[in-house]
Amino acid sequence: MKKTIALSKGLHGQLDLPGDKSISHRALILASLAQGRSPISNLLGAADPSSTRRCLGRLGVQFHEDAATVLVHGNGLHGLRAPNVDLDCGNSGTTMRLLAGVLAGQPFVTRLFGDESLNTRPMGRIVDPLSEMGARIEASSKRTAPLLIEGKRPLKSITHQPPTPSAQVKSAVLLAGLFADGETVVREPLLTRDHTERMLGVAPTWNGGMHSVAIQGGRTILPQQYEIPGDVSSAAFFVVAAAVIPRSQILLKNVGVNPSRTHFLSILQNHGAKILEQNKRVVCGEPIADVLVTSAELRGPIHLRQQDVPLMIDEIPSVAVCALLGACEFEVRGAEELRAKESDRISSMVKNLKVLGVKVEEYTDGFAFGNKNQLIGGEIDPQGDHRIAMAFAIAGLKIPGVSILGPQCTNISFPGFWECIQKSAY
Repeated sequence: MKKTIALSKGLHGQLDLPGDKSISHRALILASLAQGRSPISNLLGAADPSSTRRCLGRLGVQFHEDAATVLVHGNGLHGLRAPNVDLDCGNSGTTMRLLAGVLAGQPFVTRLFGDESLNTRPMGRIVDPLSEMGARIEASSKRTAPLLIEGKRPLKSITHQPPTPSAQVKSAVLLAGLFADGETVVREPLLTRDHTERMLGVAPTWNGGMHSVAIQGGRTILPQQYEIPGDVSSAAFFVVAAAVIPRSQILLKNVGVNPSRTHFLSILQNHGAKILEQNKRVVCGEPIADVLVTSAELRGPIHLRQQDVPLMIDEIPSVAVCALLGACEFEVRGAEELRAKESDRISSMVKNLKVLGVKVEEYTDGFAFGNKNQLIGGEIDPQGDHRIAMAFAIAGLKIPGVSILGPQCTNISFPGFWECIQKSAY
């Protein structure tokens, strides 16, 4: 199956985006560990958070749903039960890594597995700290899933500095820290997404060039109401489209604008994009705004460096497409982590940019292209990677003859993506 993209003369109107994927995962997990009922509104109904919800259900958590809210009946820190089947995490690395942190502190054995893509992604980065805390974890010879986790209670508190900055690793260790016998600390030289610590109510400190987050073992998770903002990573595709397609102006409503997630907006603004955040407010500890994007001429070159990468890891494909459509030179370095996502995103971007006639250079840690390309249409193969598919769909709004293979992969994070394109692109 493939989808051919129609050219757009401009994007207009207003869009309400689906709930933030990162926050949806965390709300489900923390609500399950609370003792009592927690309603979640605007929970992302995509494949990845559904994997988390399904796994939590296998661990004894009950959910009730109506048109607007999912009600989670939390079992408390010590109320999860051993599943009678292996836990299928689907395509979701967040599900696997965060649940591994929780399961490390449970008095039973659990096996986590995923689809073909997830079972090739690196898991040594969580196996090492969780093993140091006292859990017994078996992985494949390549340190990938399936993971067999024999939990321990209490775990041993540790201080951990991930070798590669990762919000998922940080979150896994902090969640395991809830079941430890003291204070567990995660240190990182480069700031990563901070949703977990916000939702746990712990403030990071900055000392000696390191961000540190500490969690005290045994603390109670209180039930609460979660209101999930619109996903800024999903907004990125429409920000890019409206920024570079002439005669565009679009309003993206109720978008999460957490500073650990909006670095890509600052990058684009610094290169001439006209992006305004309006009606700013804070809901459930997360900053939210309506984002107004008006087309403007971009100024290149756009160069992304190692310190940029953790703050915009999911937006790099869309920013690259923005540079391409805006006729800007582009380079990203220090982004080896892109090779460990749902696909090897460096390789995938390079191959698909070449399909469109781009002269692109691939590095082990990134890629680059110039600002003088004779762009042509072609068939894009995202290899099942939702963000690659959506980034090149935006390219197809301005480059004639672009088609996307396997367009249904967008359901992993953005159900309704194609309907939003149809609604806003004229």
